[in-house]
Amino acid sequence: MFQKTVPTTRAASAVNILELIYHDTVRSIRKTHGNAFMSIAISVFQSLMFVLFFYVMFTIMGMKSLALRGDFVIFLLTGIFLFMTHNKAVGAVLGSEGPASPMMQHAPMNTFISIVSGMLSTLYVQMLAVFFILFVYDVAMNPYVLTEIVDPVPVMGMLLLSWFSGGAVGMVFLALKPWFPGLTGTLSTLYKRANMIASGKMFVANALPSFMISMFDWNPLFHTIDQARGFAFVNYVPRNTNWEYVMYLSLILLMIGLMGEFYTRKHASSSWSARR
Repeated sequence: MFQKTVPTTRAASAVNILELIYHDTVRSIRKTHGNAFMSIAISVFQSLMFVLFFYVMFTIMGMKSLALRGDFVIFLLTGIFLFMTHNKAVGAVLGSEGPASPMMQHAPMNTFISIVSGMLSTLYVQMLAVFFILFVYDVAMNPYVLTEIVDPVPVMGMLLLSWFSGGAVGMVFLALKPWFPGLTGTLSTLYKRANMIASGKMFVANALPSFMISMFDWNPLFHTIDQARGFAFVNYVPRNTNWEYVMYLSLILLMIGLMGEFYTRKHASSSWSARR
C-alpha cells in the first residue's frame, strides 16, 4: 500500500519527469487565481494593458513618427512582448522552489522540475497573450497585420531567445539567492528596471549614435528586440546587434547558474526558508 513505484527504464523515467513538469507548470499558472481560465485571463489582460499604455503614451507624446515605417502595433509588440517575456522568465526562475522548500520534501520533486515548469508557464501565458492581441488587432483594426510581418518564424525565434536568455539570467540570480537573499532581490529588481530603457524597446538601435551603442549592447534583450524588428519590417536592417551574442551569452550564464545551483543544493539548509 505504501510502496513507492520507481521507474525501471530510462523511457519510463523521462515520461515521469515530463508528467511532473506538466503538473507543476499547471500549478505555476494557477498561482494567481484558483480558476485556471481566470489565471490565464488575468495574465493576458496585464499584457494587453501594457501594450495599450505604450500605444497611448507614444500617441500623446507624438513619438509614433520616430518608429519604423510600417505597422506601429508591430513595432510595439516586437519590443514589449520580448521585454515582458524576458523579465517574466527571470522572475519565474528566481521565484522557483529552492532546495530548502517544503515542496522538495516530496521524493519525485526536484529543483530542475521547479525551474523548467516556471519557465514553461511564463512562455505559455506570453504566447497566448501575443496571439490573442494579434487576433483582436487583426479582426478589429488591421486585417492585413499578419501579412506585414516579413519573416514571422524568425520573429518568433527571437521571442523564444528572449525567453531563454531570461531564464539563463534568472539561473544566476537563483544560485546567489540562498547566500545573499537581500542583495539578490535588489540586483534582480535593478536589472528588470534597467531593462525599461536598456532593452531598446522604445527606440530603434540604428538611430543611436555610436557612443551610445556601448551603453546598451551588453544587454541580450537589446539584441533580440532589434533583431526581431529586422525580421518583422522589410525596410529595417539591424547594423549594431546580432542574435549569436545572445545565444552564446545565455549558454554561458546557464552553465554558471547550473553549477552554482548544484553547489547550493549540496549545501542546502532548512533555515534558508526563514531568511528574507
